[in-house]
Amino acid sequence: MPARLFAARWSRWLERRIPPARQVRLDQRRIFILPTPQGLMFGVALLLMLLAAINYQNSLAYGLTFLLLSLGLVTILHTYRNLAGLVLAAGEAPPVFAGEQAGFRLRLQSSGRAHRGIALGWPPAPLQPVEIEADGSSEVELFLPARQRGWLRAPRLRVESRFPLGLLVAWSWVDLDLAALVYPRPQSGELPPAGGGVEDDEEPGMASTRSGVDDFQGLRPYQSGDSRRRLHWKAWSRGQGLLVKDFAELQGHDLWLDFDSLGGDREARLSLLCHWVVQLAGHEQPFGLRLPRVTRAPGSGALQRDLCLRELALFGLPANPAEGRP
Repeated sequence: MPARLFAARWSRWLERRIPPARQVRLDQRRIFILPTPQGLMFGVALLLMLLAAINYQNSLAYGLTFLLLSLGLVTILHTYRNLAGLVLAAGEAPPVFAGEQAGFRLRLQSSGRAHRGIALGWPPAPLQPVEIEADGSSEVELFLPARQRGWLRAPRLRVESRFPLGLLVAWSWVDLDLAALVYPRPQSGELPPAGGGVEDDEEPGMASTRSGVDDFQGLRPYQSGDSRRRLHWKAWSRGQGLLVKDFAELQGHDLWLDFDSLGGDREARLSLLCHWVVQLAGHEQPFGLRLPRVTRAPGSGALQRDLCLRELALFGLPANPAEGRP
């Protein structure tokens, strides 16, 4: 319990001292510095050397001790300066499916001097090293596992430097307000009739067909304007000419993906709908999406795919990533 209380207080203190921002410049308020284990051993060695010099009244021992002490003091300044002035800016985070790795792009920019031995990431995972030249910049992509749909908010990012001697570590915890949209994990399965083509009202039980992507009907000669995705390359390689795969789909009504027509729990339904959104959009087939309190009109292409996947990802969840902050 004391550990949780300390962690909560530490988090609130960081929120006040280093508030979330899409761009952060590291300065004295945002940088912390402490000795590393090697630095502690260096300090113990200096103390022993000083005691030996006092005991034997050896001027050379005094000189070596204070020379190494001055080196340690100068190292404090250089370690701090190597991190001070560094500008971190948030980039784009493309949407991913649950179970994949979400990538967060960052841009690190120098403010006049080179920054050596910089490392950043989310512990306990290994930090990613990066070098920034004077008046230059560098782009980094960091990854987090996307375990469930919705907004994935990245935790505070650790940025540190042990340059030049590794005796001290200067670090900061910055919140670049990074968030990636996570779609449901696609799960293949059959849609019920209410989710696909339906019978014509005028002729119950009958449904005509037209050119589409549902059922393979055979091969036909290539015609100008046919999609290259449907070319049958095996037939062409056998010298049978340029043939096109012919498909048929039900005609008469728009194709609707309906949440209420499916069985299973909510996440299973969303996964199945996600699979069919990807499949239908890949075949350029128009479709609409029906969710409780949400209806997306029929459309096709990448835009329809992205809009429907977003609705599935955020169904029943806060639409604003800031509302899901831990």
